[in-house]
Amino acid sequence: MNHVKIPQDRVGALIGAGGETLREIESRAEVRLDVDSENGAVQVETVGDPVTGLKGPEIVRAIGRGFAPEDAMELLEDDVMLFDLIDIDAAARNKKDLQRKKGRLIGEGGRTRQIMEELSGANVVIYGSTMGVIGRPEQVSMVREAAEMLLEGAPHGAAYSFLERKHNEQKRDDLSYHRFSGGESA
Repeated sequence: MNHVKIPQDRVGALIGAGGETLREIESRAEVRLDVDSENGAVQVETVGDPVTGLKGPEIVRAIGRGFAPEDAMELLEDDVMLFDLIDIDAAARNKKDLQRKKGRLIGEGGRTRQIMEELSGANVVIYGSTMGVIGRPEQVSMVREAAEMLLEGAPHGAAYSFLERKHNEQKRDDLSYHRFSGGESA
């Protein structure tokens, strides 16, 4: 059994209207959730496939860190899907610096966060003092590296260039992987 603590204001998102989201998580992740709505404590017990059940606490954690339940459920789509958390507070000197660093990651009108999602293919959420990422390992790595660049003070253009370069490398790798190799060469 795993114990996960989520912010009280995210308990409603975890449970859903009439308990619908909670039941869907229990069914798809093959777990049983016991939610204490008073303090945000969630007990996650595996009741089916143990490998699938390992994703249960990650789904609860992701919802607790601001992801929509349907985005958190993407962790079940593939064995390699990851949930990663970047602690923005650890990079900040004080509350004012935390707000500034969060602003750098979000960007004007959410543009920086959106570019991270578009170029990496991962889902990105900034909630409280953390940045959550859901995606395949290479996608999560791209976002983490770009976020660390921004947190260390790199210009946004440098982070965007890094993401574009990695995005193009991914596309090239995908093309070479899917290229038909049967045929005659000239």
